[in-house]
Amino acid sequence: MELSLKKIAYALNTTTCCDKIITRISIDSRDVDENTLFFAIKGERFDGHDFAHDVAKKGVGALVCHKKVDCDAPVLYVDDTKQAFLDLASYYRSTFPNLKVIGLTGSVGKTTTKEMTACVMGRRYKTLKTEGNLNNEIGMPKTIFRLDGTFECAVIEMGMSAAGEISALSLSAKPDCAIITNVGVSHIENLGSRDGILKAKLEITNGLKKGAPLFLNGDNDKLSTVKNEDFKIVFFGIDNKNCDVFAENITENGLTTEFTAVRGNIRQKIVIPTVGIHNVYDALAAFAVGTEYGVSPEEAAAGLAGYTPSGMRQRIKEVNNITFIEDCYNASPDSQRAGLNSLCKVAKGRKIAVLGDMLELGSYSETAHRAVGEYAAQCRIDMLYTFGENSKYMADSAKKSGLERVFEFTDSEKLAYALIQELKSGDTVLFKASRGMQLENVFGKIYAEWDV
Repeated sequence: MELSLKKIAYALNTTTCCDKIITRISIDSRDVDENTLFFAIKGERFDGHDFAHDVAKKGVGALVCHKKVDCDAPVLYVDDTKQAFLDLASYYRSTFPNLKVIGLTGSVGKTTTKEMTACVMGRRYKTLKTEGNLNNEIGMPKTIFRLDGTFECAVIEMGMSAAGEISALSLSAKPDCAIITNVGVSHIENLGSRDGILKAKLEITNGLKKGAPLFLNGDNDKLSTVKNEDFKIVFFGIDNKNCDVFAENITENGLTTEFTAVRGNIRQKIVIPTVGIHNVYDALAAFAVGTEYGVSPEEAAAGLAGYTPSGMRQRIKEVNNITFIEDCYNASPDSQRAGLNSLCKVAKGRKIAVLGDMLELGSYSETAHRAVGEYAAQCRIDMLYTFGENSKYMADSAKKSGLERVFEFTDSEKLAYALIQELKSGDTVLFKASRGMQLENVFGKIYAEWDV
């Protein structure tokens, strides 16, 4: 990055007399130097304005503030620093007119689809992607500020918890195309209904140009109804063979899934190093985007073959001849069912599920947890361990549906100890819960006990 402070002021609709060059953007008062523009962001725990004097003493290049501060450094005053952060990201993105920006959102599968799409696009273009969970009004601009002239493509994940958030992200990133993986029940507490969720997800089109490709899951009951002549809608799916891109001949072999991707006259065999039909949808979306932008079917297949799960998303490892499926980055009713399906596909011995609370479901929470408990029983797993207050409904429904070995916990150490006593060679155990439950602490304690 190399922007003059006067250009930055213009982008933020403010003024300055200083014309120094800025090469870095930061919201962390500990991470500034003479070339840094510091945004004083007011968060839940800290207000960046309180550190204005400190960053000025460190010789910061300039600050962006929405409250009066007393410091010896150039200050750009704006109405709201969070919006200014998005506005500057939008301006900076516009300095790369030839960049292909792929925006994506969805109730589940966002990150896997992002990773797979980056793998596919990376076969032909130098590609930047969202790292970790930097998919909100602060994280997304950080991703955009990582751009430089060498990048040809950027895959930008957009998350949300309330209406209007994806619109702001899309208007800032100005994607050239967009993917919506599905519409489930995540964040229904804030959005009221699945129709409300659909409306919020479709906000991703607010930053799209007319005629831009919009990739939608044609098997999803909500997305399959979308019609909009302003965009080139490309449906992908499995069950609906009327989709523009679809999968057939799906087979799961151990820890891999093989299928044929069909798009018009194209028929391409694809093997992905993960299991579960939900991952086929994610791979189809990536394949659809790649072939839209000139990636050959063979290159797309090679990119997908090189995919590796990120973070704690369906990471499979063998420990003491026990298979652990670490999939606890997030959870919803749909992804819990997908996780249980994966457990049943992978397991050769006993099938054990450790399922924790699904958060942000509001009044739908009890119904959702009960539905997952019923499904766990239908899958005929051998044991269910639940973790959290809301998961008591999951446990209750699992028992009522015929699953005999169900154990409830609200203490992670007690849960870990119980599993240590129970697990034996040949078992396969799934760990899945919403991120806030920190279920990784449970298998972390197990690994520590076994000196892994």
